[in-house]
Amino acid sequence: MNNLLHQRGFCILDAASVANWIGSSPNELCSLASDWENMPIDLHLKDGGRYRRRRHSSFIFENSKLVQAQHRAHWQPLDYNALHGGMERWFEPVLEQTVCKSAWIKILSFLAKTSNQMYGKDMKWCIEAHQFRIDTTDGIGRPTPEGAHRDGVDFVAVFMINRVNIKGGETRVFDAQSPHGERFTLTQPWSLLLLDDARVIHESTPIQPLGSSGYRDTLVVTLRANNFQDAIA
Repeated sequence: MNNLLHQRGFCILDAASVANWIGSSPNELCSLASDWENMPIDLHLKDGGRYRRRRHSSFIFENSKLVQAQHRAHWQPLDYNALHGGMERWFEPVLEQTVCKSAWIKILSFLAKTSNQMYGKDMKWCIEAHQFRIDTTDGIGRPTPEGAHRDGVDFVAVFMINRVNIKGGETRVFDAQSPHGERFTLTQPWSLLLLDDARVIHESTPIQPLGSSGYRDTLVVTLRANNFQDAIA
Protein backbone atom coordinates (compact mmCIF):
# COMPACT_ATOMS: atom_id res chain seq x y z
CA MET A 1 0.00 0.00 0.00
CA ASN A 2 2.72 2.48 0.96
CA ASN A 3 4.64 1.66 -2.21
CA LEU A 4 1.61 2.40 -4.38
CA LEU A 5 1.04 5.70 -2.61
CA HIS A 6 4.67 6.61 -3.28
CA GLN A 7 4.49 5.53 -6.91
CA ARG A 8 1.06 6.75 -8.03
CA GLY A 9 -0.24 9.05 -5.31
CA PHE A 10 -3.17 6.75 -4.59
CA CYS A 11 -4.06 3.14 -3.91
CA ILE A 12 -7.19 0.99 -3.71
CA LEU A 13 -7.82 -1.77 -1.19
CA ASP A 14 -10.62 -4.32 -1.23
CA ALA A 15 -12.65 -5.01 1.90
CA ALA A 16 -10.61 -8.02 2.99
CA SER A 17 -7.39 -6.02 2.70
CA VAL A 18 -8.91 -3.16 4.72
CA ALA A 19 -9.98 -5.53 7.49
CA ASN A 20 -6.56 -7.17 7.56
CA TRP A 21 -4.76 -3.80 7.51
CA ILE A 22 -6.54 -2.39 10.56
CA GLY A 23 -6.78 -5.71 12.39
CA SER A 24 -10.56 -5.89 12.26
CA SER A 25 -13.13 -8.48 11.28
CA PRO A 26 -15.54 -7.87 8.39
CA ASN A 27 -18.43 -8.07 10.85
CA GLU A 28 -16.80 -5.44 13.04
CA LEU A 29 -16.60 -3.08 10.08
CA CYS A 30 -20.12 -3.83 8.90
CA SER A 31 -21.48 -2.99 12.37
CA LEU A 32 -20.86 0.67 11.50
CA ALA A 33 -23.10 0.72 8.41
CA SER A 34 -26.38 1.26 10.28
CA ASP A 35 -25.02 4.56 11.63
CA TRP A 36 -25.53 6.09 8.17
CA GLU A 37 -29.30 5.95 8.66
CA ASN A 38 -31.32 9.07 9.56
CA MET A 39 -28.48 11.54 9.14
CA PRO A 40 -29.35 15.26 8.91
CA ILE A 41 -29.59 17.06 5.59
CA ASP A 42 -26.58 19.12 4.49
CA LEU A 43 -28.01 22.66 4.53
CA HIS A 44 -24.92 24.30 3.01
CA LEU A 45 -25.23 23.10 -0.59
CA LYS A 46 -24.99 26.17 -2.82
CA ASP A 47 -26.71 24.42 -5.71
CA GLY A 48 -29.88 24.25 -3.60
CA GLY A 49 -29.94 20.46 -3.63
CA ARG A 50 -31.18 18.21 -0.84
CA TYR A 51 -29.40 15.09 -2.02
CA ARG A 52 -26.67 15.05 0.65
CA ARG A 53 -26.91 13.95 4.28
CA ARG A 54 -23.88 14.39 6.48
CA ARG A 55 -22.21 14.21 9.89
CA HIS A 56 -18.76 15.55 10.74
CA SER A 57 -16.39 15.28 13.70
CA SER A 58 -12.72 16.01 14.32
CA PHE A 59 -9.98 14.06 16.07
CA ILE A 60 -6.30 14.32 16.91
CA PHE A 61 -3.84 11.44 16.78
CA GLU A 62 -0.56 12.08 18.56
CA ASN A 63 1.88 9.92 20.49
CA SER A 64 -0.07 6.80 19.47
CA LYS A 65 -3.26 8.14 21.06
CA LEU A 66 -6.54 9.11 19.36
CA VAL A 67 -8.73 11.75 21.03
CA GLN A 68 -11.82 13.51 19.81
CA ALA A 69 -11.39 17.25 19.32
CA GLN A 70 -13.90 19.87 20.36
CA HIS A 71 -16.67 20.09 17.78
CA ARG A 72 -15.69 22.56 15.10
CA ALA A 73 -16.75 23.89 11.74
CA HIS A 74 -15.53 22.33 8.53
CA TRP A 75 -13.66 24.98 6.54
CA GLN A 76 -11.75 24.97 3.27
CA PRO A 77 -10.16 27.83 1.33
CA LEU A 78 -11.61 28.78 -2.04
CA ASP A 79 -8.38 27.56 -3.64
CA TYR A 80 -9.40 24.00 -2.81
CA ASN A 81 -13.18 24.23 -2.95
CA ALA A 82 -14.43 26.91 -5.34
CA LEU A 83 -18.07 26.09 -4.57
CA HIS A 84 -18.15 25.80 -0.78
CA GLY A 85 -14.79 27.22 0.25
CA GLY A 86 -14.35 30.32 2.38
CA MET A 87 -17.33 29.55 4.61
CA GLU A 88 -17.68 27.87 7.98
CA ARG A 89 -19.92 24.86 7.62
CA TRP A 90 -21.27 23.45 10.84
CA PHE A 91 -22.61 19.90 10.68
CA GLU A 92 -24.13 17.67 13.32
CA PRO A 93 -21.38 15.58 14.96
CA VAL A 94 -20.83 11.90 14.41
CA LEU A 95 -22.89 10.03 17.00
CA GLU A 96 -21.19 8.92 20.20
CA GLN A 97 -22.37 5.37 19.53
CA THR A 98 -20.33 5.47 16.30
CA VAL A 99 -17.20 7.10 17.72
CA CYS A 100 -17.03 4.54 20.53
CA LYS A 101 -17.07 1.50 18.24
CA SER A 102 -13.82 -0.40 17.96
CA ALA A 103 -13.89 -0.36 14.16
CA TRP A 104 -14.12 3.44 14.10
CA ILE A 105 -11.16 3.82 16.46
CA LYS A 106 -9.09 1.35 14.46
CA ILE A 107 -9.85 3.07 11.14
CA LEU A 108 -8.73 6.51 12.28
CA SER A 109 -5.77 5.21 14.24
CA PHE A 110 -4.40 3.08 11.43
CA LEU A 111 -4.82 5.87 8.92
CA ALA A 112 -2.70 8.09 11.19
CA LYS A 113 -0.11 5.34 11.67
CA THR A 114 0.09 4.85 7.90
CA SER A 115 0.55 8.61 7.49
CA ASN A 116 3.43 8.45 9.98
CA GLN A 117 5.01 5.70 7.89
CA MET A 118 4.70 7.80 4.76
CA TYR A 119 6.56 10.67 6.45
CA GLY A 120 9.00 8.41 8.26
CA LYS A 121 8.35 9.89 11.69
CA ASP A 122 5.63 10.26 14.31
CA MET A 123 3.59 13.42 13.86
CA LYS A 124 0.49 15.11 15.16
CA TRP A 125 -2.40 14.34 12.82
CA CYS A 126 -5.51 16.50 12.69
CA ILE A 127 -8.29 14.27 11.40
CA GLU A 128 -11.71 15.18 10.04
CA ALA A 129 -14.23 12.39 9.55
CA HIS A 130 -17.28 12.86 7.34
CA GLN A 131 -20.21 10.48 7.03
CA PHE A 132 -21.94 11.06 3.69
CA ARG A 133 -25.15 9.75 2.21
CA ILE A 134 -25.80 10.92 -1.36
CA ASP A 135 -29.32 10.02 -2.44
CA THR A 136 -31.48 10.50 -5.51
CA THR A 137 -34.17 12.62 -3.85
CA ASP A 138 -33.65 15.27 -6.54
CA GLY A 139 -33.48 12.66 -9.30
CA ILE A 140 -29.70 12.93 -9.30
CA GLY A 141 -27.16 13.02 -6.49
CA ARG A 142 -23.73 14.66 -6.65
CA PRO A 143 -20.97 13.17 -4.47
CA THR A 144 -18.60 16.02 -5.41
CA PRO A 145 -20.65 19.05 -6.47
CA GLU A 146 -17.44 21.12 -6.37
CA GLY A 147 -15.99 19.04 -9.22
CA ALA A 148 -12.44 17.69 -9.44
CA HIS A 149 -10.55 19.00 -6.43
CA ARG A 150 -7.94 18.62 -3.74
CA ASP A 151 -8.89 18.96 -0.07
CA GLY A 152 -5.90 20.93 1.22
CA VAL A 153 -4.74 18.15 3.54
CA ASP A 154 -2.02 15.51 3.45
CA PHE A 155 -4.06 12.33 2.95
CA VAL A 156 -7.66 11.53 2.05
CA ALA A 157 -9.35 8.16 2.63
CA VAL A 158 -12.65 7.31 0.96
CA PHE A 159 -14.37 4.18 2.26
CA MET A 160 -17.31 2.78 0.31
CA ILE A 161 -19.96 1.85 2.86
CA ASN A 162 -22.87 0.95 0.60
CA ARG A 163 -24.44 1.45 -2.83
CA VAL A 164 -28.17 0.79 -3.13
CA ASN A 165 -30.20 0.93 -6.36
CA ILE A 166 -27.97 3.40 -8.21
CA LYS A 167 -25.85 3.77 -11.30
CA GLY A 168 -22.96 6.19 -11.69
CA GLY A 169 -20.69 7.29 -8.90
CA GLU A 170 -17.54 6.64 -10.90
CA THR A 171 -14.39 7.82 -9.15
CA ARG A 172 -11.81 9.74 -11.15
CA VAL A 173 -8.26 10.39 -9.94
CA PHE A 174 -5.94 12.68 -11.88
CA ASP A 175 -2.26 13.50 -11.46
CA ALA A 176 -2.06 17.09 -10.22
CA GLN A 177 0.92 17.85 -12.49
CA SER A 178 -0.09 16.06 -15.69
CA PRO A 179 -3.14 14.98 -17.74
CA HIS A 180 -2.75 11.35 -16.61
CA GLY A 181 -5.77 9.94 -14.81
CA GLU A 182 -7.63 6.75 -13.95
CA ARG A 183 -11.32 5.92 -13.62
CA PHE A 184 -12.97 3.19 -11.58
CA THR A 185 -16.07 2.58 -9.48
CA LEU A 186 -15.90 1.55 -5.84
CA THR A 187 -18.71 -0.97 -5.38
CA GLN A 188 -17.66 -3.35 -2.60
CA PRO A 189 -18.69 -2.32 0.93
CA TRP A 190 -15.57 -1.32 2.91
CA SER A 191 -13.32 -1.02 -0.10
CA LEU A 192 -10.99 1.96 0.22
CA LEU A 193 -9.43 4.65 -1.94
CA LEU A 194 -6.44 6.29 -0.23
CA LEU A 195 -5.05 9.51 -1.76
CA ASP A 196 -1.94 11.62 -1.37
CA ASP A 197 -3.76 14.95 -1.58
CA ALA A 198 -0.72 16.96 -2.71
CA ARG A 199 -0.20 14.75 -5.74
CA VAL A 200 -3.65 13.95 -7.10
CA ILE A 201 -7.01 15.56 -7.82
CA HIS A 202 -10.19 13.54 -7.37
CA GLU A 203 -13.93 13.59 -8.05
CA SER A 204 -16.91 11.24 -8.27
CA THR A 205 -19.57 11.44 -10.96
CA PRO A 206 -23.28 11.96 -10.18
CA ILE A 207 -25.52 9.04 -9.27
CA GLN A 208 -28.94 8.20 -10.68
CA PRO A 209 -31.56 5.78 -9.33
CA LEU A 210 -32.18 2.29 -10.64
CA GLY A 211 -35.90 2.31 -9.97
CA SER A 212 -37.64 4.71 -7.62
CA SER A 213 -34.75 5.78 -5.40
CA GLY A 214 -31.24 4.91 -4.28
CA TYR A 215 -28.26 6.14 -2.32
CA ARG A 216 -24.48 5.95 -1.90
CA ASP A 217 -22.89 5.92 1.58
CA THR A 218 -19.23 6.78 2.14
CA LEU A 219 -16.89 7.59 4.99
CA VAL A 220 -14.36 10.26 4.04
CA VAL A 221 -11.44 10.83 6.41
CA THR A 222 -8.85 13.56 5.89
CA LEU A 223 -5.53 13.84 7.71
CA ARG A 224 -3.52 17.05 7.98
CA ALA A 225 -0.23 17.36 9.83
CA ASN A 226 0.06 19.66 12.85
CA ASN A 227 -3.14 21.71 12.54
CA PHE A 228 -6.65 21.85 11.17
CA GLN A 229 -7.70 24.12 8.34
CA ASP A 230 -9.31 27.18 9.92
CA ALA A 231 -10.94 30.30 8.58
CA ILE A 232 -8.46 33.10 8.03
CA ALA A 233 -9.12 35.88 10.54
